[in-house]
Amino acid sequence: MNASFILSAAKPEQFIKSDLPEICFAGRSNVGKSSMINKILSRKNLVKVGNTPGKTRLVNFFNIGEKYIFTDLPGYGYAAVSKSERASWGKVIEYYFANRKNLALCVLLLDIRRVPNDDDMKMIAAMQSRNVPLIAVLTKSDKLSNNEKTKQIKIISEKTLISKENLIVFSAVTGTGKEQIWQEIEKITAI
Repeated sequence: MNASFILSAAKPEQFIKSDLPEICFAGRSNVGKSSMINKILSRKNLVKVGNTPGKTRLVNFFNIGEKYIFTDLPGYGYAAVSKSERASWGKVIEYYFANRKNLALCVLLLDIRRVPNDDDMKMIAAMQSRNVPLIAVLTKSDKLSNNEKTKQIKIISEKTLISKENLIVFSAVTGTGKEQIWQEIEKITAI
């Protein structure tokens, strides 16, 4: 699918205006948002991937085949960034969720190796309160054995109250889960 970078926005007034359905990618710092977007688009470097957590500091917009807008949001919860910068990101992200009329879906990335934290739970609650469809994707699955994956899926399901069947297991290394993510995007945006 043809995909192109549109712009990076530091402030809400810089956000793009579009009538296309918008799909945002959210999650903690270093959860693999940029890697996942590159993998599902079969691109190597469309989205810049950093070696250090907190690389994405702006709201990045991408045109996906004139069919969707993908939005890569800054990761939340990164401790090495100043409190004022984290607060600034938080305000931009809150504004984004409150004002994007074409927001069709939030893809929430959760590291399969971690128990969801308060920030993850707040993100789930925010999407539910705004009636924004959400799919939960468990990243970095290639780093666990099958037994460890099964155990973590159960823990994450119990913590988030998202059924195990609705958690998508994903690996940016192997591509596991890529087709499932596209099926969910297409199902939700077709409504």
